[in-house]
Amino acid sequence: MEAGTPARGEQGPTAPGTGTAEQVPSSAQQQWETGAAQWPADQRGGWQPAGARSEWSAPQQPGAQSGSWQAQPQAGATQQAEWPAGAAQQQYNWPPSGPHQGTQQYPQPRREPRRIGFVVGVAVLALVVGGGAGVAGGLIASDARSPVQNALEAAPPAKQTAAPAGSVESVAQKVLPTVVQLQVRGRSSAGEGSGFVISSDGYIVTNNHVIEGAAAGGQIQAVFQDGRTATATIVGRDPTSDVAVVKAQGVDNLQVSELGRSDDLRVGQAVVAIGSPFELSGTVTSGIVSSLHRPTRAGGEGGSQATVMDAIQTDAAINPGNSGGPLVNMQGQVIGINSAIYSPQSSASGSGGSVGIGFAIPIDQARRTADEIVKTGKATQTVLGVSVRDADDGGALIAEVVSGGAGEQAGLKPGDVVTKLNDRRIDTADALVAAVRSQAPGDKVTLTLAGDKTSQATLGGQPVETG
Repeated sequence: MEAGTPARGEQGPTAPGTGTAEQVPSSAQQQWETGAAQWPADQRGGWQPAGARSEWSAPQQPGAQSGSWQAQPQAGATQQAEWPAGAAQQQYNWPPSGPHQGTQQYPQPRREPRRIGFVVGVAVLALVVGGGAGVAGGLIASDARSPVQNALEAAPPAKQTAAPAGSVESVAQKVLPTVVQLQVRGRSSAGEGSGFVISSDGYIVTNNHVIEGAAAGGQIQAVFQDGRTATATIVGRDPTSDVAVVKAQGVDNLQVSELGRSDDLRVGQAVVAIGSPFELSGTVTSGIVSSLHRPTRAGGEGGSQATVMDAIQTDAAINPGNSGGPLVNMQGQVIGINSAIYSPQSSASGSGGSVGIGFAIPIDQARRTADEIVKTGKATQTVLGVSVRDADDGGALIAEVVSGGAGEQAGLKPGDVVTKLNDRRIDTADALVAAVRSQAPGDKVTLTLAGDKTSQATLGGQPVETG
């Protein structure tokens, strides 16, 4: 069928069996009737409800029904439809291809306009073309193979630059040369711990419990980070604060630790611990300050009240052998001496490892004690002049008052319950002992007692007996 240009691109219905769409001007309003069937009123595409007049008509043979096409007597004859004025004309070849002779009537048109089918067909074609392009692209990509790369053939990177200031790396570089491993042999035992240099001629601070095995004729060997070794002797020790000082013999020009302060520490502050855990010298671990003013017995729960210290709690890994080594801030300043760890009761032995709870002696207290030992060979313990135990409702219950001591002079009596020292809350007897020992002899403190009573006291001191 030869088709001219449709008036507005609309498609009309197709005769059954022909497979050829007949073009209908979009401006025409057409009614088709086949018996009682009529084009539905709700259809779009330019059709009007039954009863509307057609603006164009195909030539009809006599006797043919309105709206029907009749085959022409001669094949190949050309018939031209009559179009409205100004509309494009279209020619039709007759008879239609296929077995269509005589008069044919159009059935009710399909509900879906053929235009939709055309759009779907275009979309399918686009997908097919796109898929083909993708396959072609994949073939091209597979042919363009990348060259093989081998990490072993690459040049090594440039050497690292200096460690960033304030990093664990920079702290380790600064502090490690000042840390010492101490190997101790007593009459019936041997062990090892750590210490740090406080003078270039060989004074070393450590824990009392690290070197006490050599106090009765044992031996101490100091091993420095540069590989040098030296015999060390005990200068003095304080079992109550767990601080001791030893002197390495025959050495000089040692790198000295920088001491910081502990009175301005903050919970959450980053810290680094350095020592010789399990004889692994020069081990560096890092963490934070977990808590402050933690009453801790240097001998653990088996220790006596005489060894209670006002400890810094940290989660930096501290293990047996770390004792006596420095706990430092991120400027590389010593702010504590690693002294104890918490070991669960289920531990098979006393040499259990870190569970993230370690304790260090604040450097402010340790510095005062070490300075006394270096100058006099002795240490002085700060005391209140009372003995205490835990109160039933919290606080430190005063059991006895030493005659002439600081407590008696402050008006304390047996039965009084101390709940605060200065601004520090006191909830146990150990908390009061630790708070007193964090002060120096001669310091004035305010004690708050149960019942909102207060008392002023000037703390005293007494020489430490080393036995």
